[in-house]
Amino acid sequence: MATVIGNLHPPSADGSPIFIDASTIRSVLPHRSLINHLQTSLPSATSVIQSPIRHSHQTSSSSTLLLMPAWSLSSTTLPYTGVKLVTTHPHNSSLNLPGVHASYVLFSSLTGQTLASMDGTEITVRRTACVSALASRYLSNNGSQVLLMIGAGALAPHLIRAHLTTRPSINHVMIWNRTSRKSENLVEELKAEIGREGLRFEVCEDMESAVAMADIVSCATNSETPLVLGRWLKAGAHLDLVGSYKPSMRECDDEAVKRGRVFVDNEAAAVEAGELVGAFERGVMKKDEIEGNLVELIKGEKIGRKEEQEITLFVSVGSAVVDLLSAQLAYETIMVKKP
Repeated sequence: MATVIGNLHPPSADGSPIFIDASTIRSVLPHRSLINHLQTSLPSATSVIQSPIRHSHQTSSSSTLLLMPAWSLSSTTLPYTGVKLVTTHPHNSSLNLPGVHASYVLFSSLTGQTLASMDGTEITVRRTACVSALASRYLSNNGSQVLLMIGAGALAPHLIRAHLTTRPSINHVMIWNRTSRKSENLVEELKAEIGREGLRFEVCEDMESAVAMADIVSCATNSETPLVLGRWLKAGAHLDLVGSYKPSMRECDDEAVKRGRVFVDNEAAAVEAGELVGAFERGVMKKDEIEGNLVELIKGEKIGRKEEQEITLFVSVGSAVVDLLSAQLAYETIMVKKP
């Protein structure tokens, strides 16, 4: 039986697997720490981590089961194997439940023993937000002041906090959601939690005018029709797309793709993200016109923002590599703190 970590339950001394709950994940993976960990570890980790394209299975007309395995070939620097199991149920909003649930299991790659199981949902929202914020460090303007968050689901508060971490110049955050009540609730939550002097939160009613104002537009929705139109984006804007994970989904139109220099988190985005798959099919762009990926940006092999007035676009579909690195940081932080 796994030992619960958090809520005053320390790990067992006999080497049995530990369970790391959501509250503990929150305490050991603050956004700044995870962003920095990914920036320093991703370049070297990608050469030793094996990660096949995620398994995706349609479990009903609207729900999906995803399996995301990854394993390290290095028994010294990263002696882990991990797998994330994810269910997506977009209609859960009508039940006042999150649409995504996940569990993560971490194994020793040396012995195959189970080291820990973790709240994979908390891992997912944190690593997704931190990947976007890390990309923004290279792609958005240094002095970005206005952030527009499209979507007010589980990912939204993490994306906002993470973007505020890498762009502390942001002083105005607007939130749009199809259900305005969710935007209002998130605004009140963030005002109470962050309360930084000079930082303003507000509900967005008119998306077109909000996009036209925003230095950074971050989208986290399940939309299958474009929400952000390219003609709305101002010169110098950075568009961050994280909601699309299958070809039928789409958060921006072809004009946005055409206007922006396009970067991705990893190669899977070219076959999974609807904005890109559709653009390829319609001849808007070719795969080899993708400017680069996150690791290439970190290494300096590809240049992110070149000019203040250009538009940049980052498409993120997530990866098991980032999951494994996030789980590594959570597990090792806990084991260091272990009494």
